[in-house]
Amino acid sequence: MKYKTLVALGALGMAACAQTPAPVPEAAVETDAAAATSEPSETAEWPMTGQRPASGRPIATRSAVIAPNGAAATAHPLATQTAIDILKAGGSAVDAAIAANAMLGLVEPTGNGIGGDLYAIVWDPETNELYGYNGSGRTPKAATLADAQAKADEFENGLKLPRYGTITVSVPGTVDGWFALHEKFGRLPMADNLAPTVSYARSGAPIPEMIAWYWSRGPLRFEPAYESGELEEYENARRTFFDPVPVEGSLFRNPGLANTLERIGTLGRGEFYKGATARAMTAYLRRHGSKMAYEDFTTHTGDWMEPLCVEYRSEVKLCELGPNTQGVAALQMLEMLERFDLGEMGFGSPDALTAMVEAKRLAFADRALGYADPAFSGIDPAIFIAPSYNAGRAEAIDITRAMPEVAPGTEITDAALRDGDTTYLTVADKDGMMVSLIQSNYRGMGSGLVPDGLGFMFQDRAELFSLDPEHPNVFEGGKRPFHTIIPAFAFKKDLPGCQVRATTPELACPYEPWLSFGLMGGALQPQGHVQIITNLVDFGMGLQEAGDAARWEHDGGCEPTDALTADCNVGTGKVMFERGLAGAAEALRDRGYEVTCCEANYGGYQAIMRDFTTGAWHAATEMRKDGSADGY
Repeated sequence: MKYKTLVALGALGMAACAQTPAPVPEAAVETDAAAATSEPSETAEWPMTGQRPASGRPIATRSAVIAPNGAAATAHPLATQTAIDILKAGGSAVDAAIAANAMLGLVEPTGNGIGGDLYAIVWDPETNELYGYNGSGRTPKAATLADAQAKADEFENGLKLPRYGTITVSVPGTVDGWFALHEKFGRLPMADNLAPTVSYARSGAPIPEMIAWYWSRGPLRFEPAYESGELEEYENARRTFFDPVPVEGSLFRNPGLANTLERIGTLGRGEFYKGATARAMTAYLRRHGSKMAYEDFTTHTGDWMEPLCVEYRSEVKLCELGPNTQGVAALQMLEMLERFDLGEMGFGSPDALTAMVEAKRLAFADRALGYADPAFSGIDPAIFIAPSYNAGRAEAIDITRAMPEVAPGTEITDAALRDGDTTYLTVADKDGMMVSLIQSNYRGMGSGLVPDGLGFMFQDRAELFSLDPEHPNVFEGGKRPFHTIIPAFAFKKDLPGCQVRATTPELACPYEPWLSFGLMGGALQPQGHVQIITNLVDFGMGLQEAGDAARWEHDGGCEPTDALTADCNVGTGKVMFERGLAGAAEALRDRGYEVTCCEANYGGYQAIMRDFTTGAWHAATEMRKDGSADGY
């Protein structure tokens, strides 16, 4: 592990950039924690935190959880506890993930809920297969580009879709995702999985510090949007979530959500998409100007999909879901980074950071043009990881300087042509099943629209369409928007075990299920996935340590919401550092980047890893937020 570079840069960082992170301005893109523009301070003091004893993991803020039977890591301790309780009651990892996700919709509505969408990757030890599920919804079939453009003209100078209101609402896919996963892998009745949330929604659920802070920002967004007319109705949201706004230590009650979940648990999927709940959602949206029809709910379906995977360092295989998500960007970045010896460069070194930032810029140029609903775009996502494609792209990377501009690859051009909130969770059970699940309402708490008496907010994911009629991601009726949320899964070769079993491990050693993880945070997500994998593989970190390590994020370049002709890939963009990387700031400025410190789009990390030696689970959680990892 290259800690020598880390220690040197960390010492510089303490002098160069050590202020306590400040609240982030409204202008952020998939979380509220997008980069602040504060410059490094020579006089700031290091926060007065304690120190861990020297354990060989100098970055970790705590130890990973070790458990022999099952484990869970989520964004709220109550959700983690709920998942463990379900596992102990005989539920599968999928049962536990559904139960945790439902609880998060109650205690963390700032990031998720049944008004949003869901993606999942499941390792099933019984079939020895990896399954992917796209639980994202579509726009109303009757909606048109002209409808979207009219709203853009009224509220965004015609340049982009509004942030809030009915035009941003697509059919919620989460409940369908729950039932699809449950039908294939569940053991307990759905009512049992939802019962803990129903109970806490009526009696009161505890709200911790960071979630309370995010929650407090809701009225600051929705009230001006309602006053301007962008948000057509606000009273339901105000009564449900902001009367009063919960603070740290509040016990939040949501009887409307309790009733909705109880009906879903008793009556099944059809209650949400065909029953009284579907009719109530339709009536509410149409009353406020949406073209959403009852048939848009009754005809909704999610899709099982095969994850896309790439090898890294001939040791690890990372798997992600393809478009309409952005998971392929992480795969592209790793393939480009194969040509660089990051371990030798050292964690946090200017050379390693430059290589990763440039790989991100190249991958995101492709993302801007070709990541869209494949049912409409006709683009095969496999072209983004075609043999030698990304290796060829990586030849443009010079770690001594930033490229003045980037362009998409030729194959992508021929084929085609950052603010929301999310929750990620992972669960593993005693049989070896592993679930990687991510769920979101997108920006903040969502669209601002809460259907009468149902206790949840509709997502505003349809904001992420382009208005360019030639773009694969253009707004259309019955279409899925580009999505930022991505679960991840990785396999690894058990090389020590193979050495025991075979004399030629390089030939006889198969990939085995190893790591279920995610790192939420808008455009940070593929960048964060790459940082976790390189921290584990190239820099030798432990599971908790890999998430605790200082992060970077690059912002700049074209987005899937831009026009195809937009001149947005000119310039090097901005690199945002957490303070632990501040020592590399001047070197990157010298290479042509704009660099800001010491705040970034922190994201939210959860992970579970299989210990090949003992068979135990290692679980880790995000130290920047309220979550917890646990096991039994």
